[in-house]
Amino acid sequence: MSRPSGHLVPAETIACGPVAPSPRPSLPAVTVVGIGADGWSGVPAHLRDLVLAAPVVVGGARHLDLLPDVPGQQRLAWPSPLRAGLAELVAESPGLVALASGDPLVSGIGTTLIDVLGAEHVVLHPAVSSVALARARLGWPAESCAVVSLVGRDPALVLRELAPGRRVLVLSSDEHTPGQVAALLTDVGYGASTLHVLGELGAPSESHATGVAQDWRETSPRLHVLALELVGPPRFGWTAGLPDDAFEHDGQLTKRDLRASALARLAPVPGEHLWDVGAGAGSIGIEWMRAHPTCTTTAIEGNPDRAARIARNASRLGVPGLSVVTGRAPDALAGLRRPDAIFIGGGATAPGVLDTCLAALSPGGRLVVHGVTLETEQRLAQAYTEHGGELTRIGVETAAPVGTFTGWTPARSVTQWAFSG
Repeated sequence: MSRPSGHLVPAETIACGPVAPSPRPSLPAVTVVGIGADGWSGVPAHLRDLVLAAPVVVGGARHLDLLPDVPGQQRLAWPSPLRAGLAELVAESPGLVALASGDPLVSGIGTTLIDVLGAEHVVLHPAVSSVALARARLGWPAESCAVVSLVGRDPALVLRELAPGRRVLVLSSDEHTPGQVAALLTDVGYGASTLHVLGELGAPSESHATGVAQDWRETSPRLHVLALELVGPPRFGWTAGLPDDAFEHDGQLTKRDLRASALARLAPVPGEHLWDVGAGAGSIGIEWMRAHPTCTTTAIEGNPDRAARIARNASRLGVPGLSVVTGRAPDALAGLRRPDAIFIGGGATAPGVLDTCLAALSPGGRLVVHGVTLETEQRLAQAYTEHGGELTRIGVETAAPVGTFTGWTPARSVTQWAFSG
């Protein structure tokens, strides 16, 4: 008999934002029952009765295999593709009961069901989550640690969380996750960090392996939570304005002070989406996503080499989910997710770019444009006259050697237009 994972779900069940259609008022309710790593015997009696009395039960194979036989009960696997098939499945199956791993709202199917069907159509009965069990085993208060899900996701997400002394709980994708994370930590100077692999939490076969990232050679169980005690140098903060050398670039980079000014006006908000138009090295979009784990970015860059560089920068700085579109605005903007904010770092004078971006902004959206040429400055002055907003000219000077003395070296002044829709 296979065991439930406590937290593992298919990658497509992890909700990343409000992308679902409107709920259908005629849909019956779905009841979701969480099962812990202790299996069917660990489910409370009244919930076992509820599951066994249901005409239809849906779940993953390992969950369905736990159930005793019930004559006449229909048992179904989750539809594929998941989101597209959920509403139809629920509509055709009154009294449907769904089985989930642990707490269905911890990177689980409960989140997806609510996104697609609406909260009023979902009744949840969670088991103790693997996150709660991991904290209990380690004695880590909830407020003392971050939680990162790598289920179906890029392990580089962990890199956003790095700071000396920080604790991180990782919902692992499979038995390879600890080795992947250990290698990432070692590569960026966090090889002295401690890893705890907490296997099959709550089951009779529960295990706890501990080691140091740079020496990690342990074999991990497939079902586990990975806990990190981070040891390493201060790396990068979450406040806008990372050092310029944090980014790989060919000179096409919004420099640190200008980047901080632009992001202050773009004002990242959890769950919002940015277009980084003429992205160069991708620094604006990357820092937007580092501001909060739910912030997302589409970087638009016409140069294929730079587009590839943006993806490398995003992964190295802990936001591998940044989307890169190789193409030139305005044509490359067609069909993209509607933005809440837009930064134009290059190409503002190209026909249609500025007008297309203004038209695409969501209500309350923010637009920031930088220009260094007289032509762009004239275009921005015209936009300021027509639309209002804030027009600023920014000059930055940096101390540098002048012979045996020190003097100020000015960078090229930048005209910045900021507009709120």
